[in-house]
Amino acid sequence: MTRLLILCTHNSARSQMAEGLARRAAQALDVDLEVHSAGTEATRVKEQAMTVLGELGIDLSQHTSKTLFDLPDPWNFEYVVTVCDRAAEACPAYPAKTTIRHYPFVDPSGGSLERWRTVRDQLQVQFQAFVQALKEGRPVPEGYEVSPAVPADQPHPEPHRAG
Repeated sequence: MTRLLILCTHNSARSQMAEGLARRAAQALDVDLEVHSAGTEATRVKEQAMTVLGELGIDLSQHTSKTLFDLPDPWNFEYVVTVCDRAAEACPAYPAKTTIRHYPFVDPSGGSLERWRTVRDQLQVQFQAFVQALKEGRPVPEGYEVSPAVPADQPHPEPHRAG
C-alpha cells in the first residue's frame, strides 16, 4: 500500500478536502492508497469544507483536525504534499525515499461558498491527476494540472508553481 500525507497549516480546509478527494479518486481508480491529512497546528474542520465536499457525496463529518504527531507512523510516507506555503516552509525533513510535492492552493476561508467550490474543484482535478499517475506508474505531477483561478470576491496573488 502506498501512503500519502497532505499537509496544510490548520488541517481545517484545503488538506481536509484534498484528503477526501484523494481517497475517493483512489477508490474509483482501484489504487491501493492510504490517505492522511494533517496540519502544522490542529484547529477544527471548517463547516464550509464539509458542505462543499458533501455536495459531491463525500462525508467529512467524522474528520478531525490533527497534527503530524496524531497520525500512525508519521515518518513513513511515500508521498507528502503540502497545499499551502506556510506548511511547505514548516514541512519536516522526510527520508530520501519520500517524494515531496508542493501544490499551493488559495485559502478559501473568509470567502463565499462559490470560492470554496472553486478551490474544491481545483483540488479534485489535482488529486485525480495525482492518483491517475500512481495508477499508470508515472511520476506524480510536479505542479498544477489546472490554472488556480479563484472568484473575484477575494483577490489573491498568483501562487508559486512547482517545477
